Amino acid sequence: MAGGLTYTAVDSTSLSTAEIYGKALVELGREHPEVVALTADLAKSTKIGDFMKEFPERFFNVGIAEQNLLGVAAGMAKSGLVPFASTFSQFASFRAADQLHTDICYQNVNVKVIATHSGTSFGQAGSTHHAICDLAVTRSIPNLTVIVPADGVETYNAVMAAYETPGPFYIRINRGFDRVLYKDSNYGFEVGKAVTVKEGTDITVIACGSCVFQALQAAEFLEKTDGLKVRVLDMHTIKPIDKEAIQKAVFETRRIITVEDHNILGGLGSAVAEVVVDYGKACAFKKLGIPDKFAPIGLHEDIMSIVGIDSNGIIEAVREVMGKDFELDDDWDDEV
Repeated sequence: MAGGLTYTAVDSTSLSTAEIYGKALVELGREHPEVVALTADLAKSTKIGDFMKEFPERFFNVGIAEQNLLGVAAGMAKSGLVPFASTFSQFASFRAADQLHTDICYQNVNVKVIATHSGTSFGQAGSTHHAICDLAVTRSIPNLTVIVPADGVETYNAVMAAYETPGPFYIRINRGFDRVLYKDSNYGFEVGKAVTVKEGTDITVIACGSCVFQALQAAEFLEKTDGLKVRVLDMHTIKPIDKEAIQKAVFETRRIITVEDHNILGGLGSAVAEVVVDYGKACAFKKLGIPDKFAPIGLHEDIMSIVGIDSNGIIEAVREVMGKDFELDDDWDDEV
């Protein structure tokens, strides 16, 4: 891993998540001359301007042409470079879906797509810029690793891990400032392994992205007011998902809620549900996310509140699931 910068909570409150990505990319560029950066006329918005200033000969603006962005990146990767291609999540996953699928993933080339303004974090820009279906698309593409960092510190770790891991990556980050979850970058980030943010035995909340902090807030509140022990998992890697952590949660807590800034169809909740079904163990289960409709327009925090993926919505959902009756079978040895 590249040495030098280690991001702390102070850094992540003074820098937006995308800005931390930009700083991490510069750090990689200083140590690895094969790293190049590309954008589709969004250097300022995706915060890779620092890389452009320090390495102008390794920075490429392809214009407002996202299909070209990923096609060019694929060609660079085939020539031995390590391209980091940055644009908005909605454009990377939909407008350039064919290039992501065929040019990058089908050929299994070493392109890192850093998709910003994800979920409803670009709130006032409206439904055309809300990326609420991108996980459904990206996690279904073979060879593609999909990561949704919870904050700026985790974004730094994800970017470094993407460089160190051969193959295509799709890293989905928010537009602005994420609430600080991790105090520094040395908490044990590993691709494909969930982070247990809080232990618990009554119910498990599995979240990704900006919803992880909200889940932790809800869990701490419920412990004080309701006496509930809520386990919180930061499922930063949507693919390959941590099946072991999910199976352990099913076995030990028997109740699971998933929370994501994404359509309830096809994203984190669906990925977790697939693992639960394959596991063959019964549990109470609820998905929180954007209902199967276009999200309202407004500030990100207001949208999260409206659709019930903020701490208040999670509190309500936990109480609902805790009140559900289902058959308990303490002897699971006879089950598939």
